[in-house]
Amino acid sequence: MSSGSKRWWALGLIALAQFMVIMDTSIIGVALPRIQADLGFSPESLSWVFNAYVVAFGGLLLLGGRLSDLFGAKRMFAAGWGVLLIGSAAAGLAGSVTVELAARAVQGAGAALIAPSALTLLMMLFGAEPRELTRALALYGAAAPAGGTAGVFLGGVITEYLSWPWVFYINIPIAALALLATPALMPAGGTRRGSLDVLGALTVTIGLGAAVYGIVRAPEVGWASGQTWLVLAGAVVALAAFVAIQAARREPLMRLSIFRAPNLAAANVAQLLLGAAWIPMWFFLNLYLQQVLGYSAFPSGAALLPMTILIMIGMIALAPRAIARFGPKPMVVTGLAVLAVGLGWLALVRPDGSFTVDVLPASLVAALGMSLAFIPSLGTAISSARPEEGGLASGIVNTGYQVGSALGLAAMTAVASAAGADRLGDLPALTDGYSAAFVGAGIIAAAGALTAGLTLRAAKRQPVNEAETVPAA
Repeated sequence: MSSGSKRWWALGLIALAQFMVIMDTSIIGVALPRIQADLGFSPESLSWVFNAYVVAFGGLLLLGGRLSDLFGAKRMFAAGWGVLLIGSAAAGLAGSVTVELAARAVQGAGAALIAPSALTLLMMLFGAEPRELTRALALYGAAAPAGGTAGVFLGGVITEYLSWPWVFYINIPIAALALLATPALMPAGGTRRGSLDVLGALTVTIGLGAAVYGIVRAPEVGWASGQTWLVLAGAVVALAAFVAIQAARREPLMRLSIFRAPNLAAANVAQLLLGAAWIPMWFFLNLYLQQVLGYSAFPSGAALLPMTILIMIGMIALAPRAIARFGPKPMVVTGLAVLAVGLGWLALVRPDGSFTVDVLPASLVAALGMSLAFIPSLGTAISSARPEEGGLASGIVNTGYQVGSALGLAAMTAVASAAGADRLGDLPALTDGYSAAFVGAGIIAAAGALTAGLTLRAAKRQPVNEAETVPAA
């Protein structure tokens, strides 16, 4: 295998990692009722089959990035797959609520090791060639919507024709394949001398975990409840302690001055707001299809295919050329603005609507916006950091997107419920609630476009031959 083809095979494994991390958030949806019946989950606790993964993933990403920098991205990439394999086996074999939730948290911890090390490896393989880097980031980014849609499909098929434990067991052969391929495909990279900031890791993990916990729990217990504010106050205290520890230590977990790097903070804010707008759209569009239009889970997943295909085409074929021609900043601003337009269009959904009129055109506009904004904001955030801090930068940008997704979904859930989405069976009220969520998400996307326009610095571009912007793999 030539070195050139080996790099693209390695990219395939990195994209597979992104695919799996996202698929594990969506594949359990259809299986939840059967998990509830078999393991005895209460209606209130069932959502934690999803949330346990998200809390562990979001809370441990910064630690995963730091471990990648200290001990090597290749080593942490393999370790993450190992942890994911163990967590998946335990989740499938679980015989109680406690074991199931603990296993899902282990899966999230594995994902928190995989995600930042995967981006670091991508930068090591393609960072020296800007055009190839854009192409590689496009393929990596396209794996996310593919994983989300595949999860809906596979979850339905597996639950229908096998049994719910297989939504977890499916990870085992894929993780084993990744562990076998990693030594041959991934660059060795290097390790760094330095100590692990255990106290910093503990406080940031508690702080981020508590923040995500409080956010995803708030729609269930109420935003005004004492429990919500106590958890969020604890998150603020822990994160403030983390900042103080980082400022005082010689070898911190996260060098605070990293945010002085041009565009790093601005690009991370763009990623956070992109997640806060996109994930609620995907969530409530699913609910509109199923609870208002009457689609079952499998046809609902099929209805999202046009949007997913456009995102993949946009990220792989359109975004690299547009970035080469116009630069990353205009594409981030344009993408977020187009996403806002698509969300505004979706807000016009009707109780007696149809897929072809109410969903398809607006969802395609939103998908186009996502495909234009994601790659340049992600690439700008990662490339702004020093090479030896690639893992940390990857952890930061992944954390931003995940926390933004959780915050946006929780906030839009509250908006939708206040507007009528909690009245199951009342189609006009449900539609009003989902429409309000689309409006709120559109406002977030528009705020992201405005913020990116004001804070991102325009990159210097060199003239390029457009035919060379997408090299052959």
